[in-house]
Amino acid sequence: MHDRTSTAVIDLPGLTTTLVEISRQLHAQVAEVATAPPPRPEHSGAVVYLEGLPEINRAIRGAVDSAREEILTAQPDGPRTKSVLTAALETVRAQLDAGVANRTLYQHSARFDEATKEYVRQVTEYGAEVRTLPEFFERLIIVDGEVAFIPGRDDRTRALKITEPSMVRFLADVFGRSWDRAEACPFVPARSVEAAPEVIPSLHESIKKLLIAGYSDRAIARRLGISERSLQTHVGRIKAQYGAQNRLQLGYLLGRASQRAAF
Repeated sequence: MHDRTSTAVIDLPGLTTTLVEISRQLHAQVAEVATAPPPRPEHSGAVVYLEGLPEINRAIRGAVDSAREEILTAQPDGPRTKSVLTAALETVRAQLDAGVANRTLYQHSARFDEATKEYVRQVTEYGAEVRTLPEFFERLIIVDGEVAFIPGRDDRTRALKITEPSMVRFLADVFGRSWDRAEACPFVPARSVEAAPEVIPSLHESIKKLLIAGYSDRAIARRLGISERSLQTHVGRIKAQYGAQNRLQLGYLLGRASQRAAF
């Protein structure tokens, strides 16, 4: 969707569509409805602007607590803290006990976090489904196919609560397509060193595509949910794979390999 009226997806150079692009596009469409960004939460038809983390969290909690059928969640930025996961565990268990299905997307980097692996093991035993993707996506929550929450700013201090049926269906379709491409969990085998062969190849492919696209190390690390130090380790392995002596040579070799693959 290169313009603000089309429903086609953006195709970043060498990258599959990500939820962050979808959320930005939807926010741009919603902005056309209003004459100016609201100074406080306002209603514009079936879209509500939520300002500040307390109000965002209250709105999400209200929707989730009222769920009847299914909650879809995309959680980017790599592993979450053990305290956050512990608090989430009982909430998810209560939802599942009430017959509410629960599907969650993480990034591949979550597979190497012990607290996340334990959390996933427990929620999947309760009946939840968890999968991971190598690329970056933006946070997304969809409840019962009726209400969706997406960020309204990069720092996530503003959110959009969307109840317009066609927009919610569109976001649910994006989630579904991402879900179909994602790798299933639980995280088996348990040890990270053994799990690495499952996710490292796709992680390296994502790094190579982002390097070719010209993203900074900081941006790449954030998109993949890993630290910059970890990124440097992966880049070092990719350099060795291509026989590159430095980042400049690596960029050239990656670009040439990409051009050959296109023909």
